[in-house]
Amino acid sequence: MEPIQNRKREHVALATSAGVTSSLDPGWGDVHLVPAGLPTVDLTEITLDTVFLGREFRAPLVISALTGGFPEAAEINASLVRLAAEFGLMLELGSQRAALHHPELLPSYLAAREAAPDAFVAANIGLSQLIPQPNQTPLEMSQLVEMVGVIRADALVIHLNYLQEALQTQGDTGVQGALEAVAAAAKALPLPVIVKETGSGIPPELAKELVSCGASALDSGGAGGTSMALLEAARAASPARARLGRAFGIWGIPSAAAVASAATAGLPLIGSGGIRSGLDAVKALALGADLVGVAQPWLAALKAGGEKAARDYLTGFLEELKLGLYLAGARNPAEMKPRPPVITGATAQWLAQLSAPRAA
Repeated sequence: MEPIQNRKREHVALATSAGVTSSLDPGWGDVHLVPAGLPTVDLTEITLDTVFLGREFRAPLVISALTGGFPEAAEINASLVRLAAEFGLMLELGSQRAALHHPELLPSYLAAREAAPDAFVAANIGLSQLIPQPNQTPLEMSQLVEMVGVIRADALVIHLNYLQEALQTQGDTGVQGALEAVAAAAKALPLPVIVKETGSGIPPELAKELVSCGASALDSGGAGGTSMALLEAARAASPARARLGRAFGIWGIPSAAAVASAATAGLPLIGSGGIRSGLDAVKALALGADLVGVAQPWLAALKAGGEKAARDYLTGFLEELKLGLYLAGARNPAEMKPRPPVITGATAQWLAQLSAPRAA
């Protein structure tokens, strides 16, 4: 099996390169906010304060899972968590699988907690690591509890990335006992469990099953942003594997439809996938998200100009978000939910067919 830290390093290097963004339209252009005409309060009175999983955040924005598992990731996680602490946001760490197999890589994750002891930091593990695989035994619940305890996590993200695993050499593609593993984790951990898709979206049937498993929240993770299939195609060791990855570069429920679909489950929801502006974020809130997740732009900003560039991007994003709320007549993010948008185009078709009865 390839060295895991090399894979993590390549993922970060490729995430900001051309050719790994899905050509599938995420659907944000199909979501049209209805202008209030006359806003309800002055712009200066708009607040971005949000409550999610019992915690107060100063904006409905998540710095989504990006990295960890190779030495240079420590600096990235430290920079991002400083922004999260400064602006009152949630930070999701990248998958901690690497540190479980190679404890010497743990500092790349610990850097976040050390840089901001009071920030809201979510631990992260793949669902495939919690169930039997041909190449590994599953994590024991005691190991999972230890993993989140080491970084003093405030929540655990369990991510679904089966497309990516299928494209990796000796990827973990077993699925038997997956829902039972989510339920076991939710029962064993003294903190919230967020189930996150990494670019294919969570269909409504699965969203409802995850409610029954005891998940505390969902992250819709729709298609239309960075494609893990295209990323794996870019680093494939053979032309055949690269071709397979490119074939699935448009796989998934487009992000806007994924948010609205997952919201029907009734759990607290993070909407993510191709969100690049504060206006996109307001649209996700109107579709039922409580928070919005952004990933790739942070890496692009850090690469272009370090922490200052990431701060500038964040400041502009929040200004757009606040202006969108103001013009839509919402005093705060929570007030967007009673203001349904007009949905047109492919997103309207996706939602109509996702909600229709389908063959099992």
